[in-house]
Amino acid sequence: MIEKYSDYKALSFFEELTKIPRCSGNEKEVSDWLVRFARERNLEVHQDKALNIIIKKPGTAGKENNPPIILQGHMDMVCVKEDSCAFDFEKDAIPIDVEDDWIVTKGTTLGADNGIAVAMILAVLDDCEMEHPPIEALITTDEEVGLLGATAVNGELFRGRTLINLDSEEEGVFLTSCAGGVRNVLALPVRWKQNKKKNAFEITINGLQGGHSGMEIHKGRANANRLMGRLLEEVGGGARISLLEGGDKMNAIASKARAIITMNGSPEGVVKKMQRIFSQEYRISDPDISISVKEVELPEQAVSSGTTERIIALLQLIPDGVQSMSLEVEGLVETSTNLGVVRLKDEEIYFESAHRSSVESKKVFLIKKFEQLAILTGAGIIIQGNYPGWQYSPVSPIRELFMKTYKELTGKEAKQEAIHAGLECGILQEKLGEADMISLGPNMLNVHTPYERLSISSTERTYTLLTEVLRRL
Repeated sequence: MIEKYSDYKALSFFEELTKIPRCSGNEKEVSDWLVRFARERNLEVHQDKALNIIIKKPGTAGKENNPPIILQGHMDMVCVKEDSCAFDFEKDAIPIDVEDDWIVTKGTTLGADNGIAVAMILAVLDDCEMEHPPIEALITTDEEVGLLGATAVNGELFRGRTLINLDSEEEGVFLTSCAGGVRNVLALPVRWKQNKKKNAFEITINGLQGGHSGMEIHKGRANANRLMGRLLEEVGGGARISLLEGGDKMNAIASKARAIITMNGSPEGVVKKMQRIFSQEYRISDPDISISVKEVELPEQAVSSGTTERIIALLQLIPDGVQSMSLEVEGLVETSTNLGVVRLKDEEIYFESAHRSSVESKKVFLIKKFEQLAILTGAGIIIQGNYPGWQYSPVSPIRELFMKTYKELTGKEAKQEAIHAGLECGILQEKLGEADMISLGPNMLNVHTPYERLSISSTERTYTLLTEVLRRL
């Protein structure tokens, strides 16, 4: 139980959230749970068709007529697990544990992104003694698959024009702008033929770091889908693909990939060669890269040689990783794309990518590159989840208050940063009109991976900061 490590109720609520299924697209149960939470406390609650939740709490004595403050986070999580982990995200409680100052999990993502935001908001709503202005809590759905819940929010339901987003991952770093994003899928038709090769082999690439395609794309980590393309190109020799799958989520750097190929001969020599090459190239970012190969039962069918060639070409040609760095903000990725998922199905193979850019025209140009790839290879293209960036505001009372309060509480200067990852602030800015916004959160590591962890002490300090700001407003 987490609560014995902390006096803060936020961690108790977080533990409750780990027991409720909330993968993106499967949020009905947690959304209904939030409705019950509000009704049990006689708070006004609204659940929309997208399952977004709005909970309103009056201001405390003397602050009843103050301008409302919007507290915002998202209820869904990225659901990724290790292959060896026997876990069902649709019904099992996430197996949490504590290691020193960290809440950790065993073989799955933790869901601290963004469950801890929801937990802190619930703690504020549950507290009958805290001094605060009127609270308008907004907890959205499907953030991790294109900020879809935020897109469905009705801005007319809010009176507040100051928004505190709690979807950041580094204590003492206040986010003031973010990139916009879009997702696309290339769908290449496949032609299957009767297999006439003598042997079949399963090739698996794993042991990669993976990570968040916005927060960690600049670290140069290997993408398993890209590596598989390079390896299959080296195999050559008329090999044909009968199975191909890589990555788990469009917005997570692919940490594993698997293929079954048919051929005359063996790919073992190529596998050993590429193991040496990849281990050398990524010895810093991904020191545990592992490629395995084993002979398997010969499948009846494999895709045609022509289709195999186009698949391998796309695996290598689809843009992936950092495309450009900002010339205005040192160290900030300006434009990137991530080939997150590859799946071979009966009629088509799907290549799913997530693009991000703080420059709208470069995001558009990136989409055009994919459209041209689709034309050249005969693939279809699907564009989805296009969302705007959040522009920096030179004047921000809420930012100044957080900076001042943080310094007084900790004796340290907080940082202001732009972020390459997507936040819902851009969409909500359009929904609310002119609004003063900031994003913050406690220390988290390795989000969107089975190694995700949340700092207990940082959560306590962040919650103290939040409640003190609410008191001062």
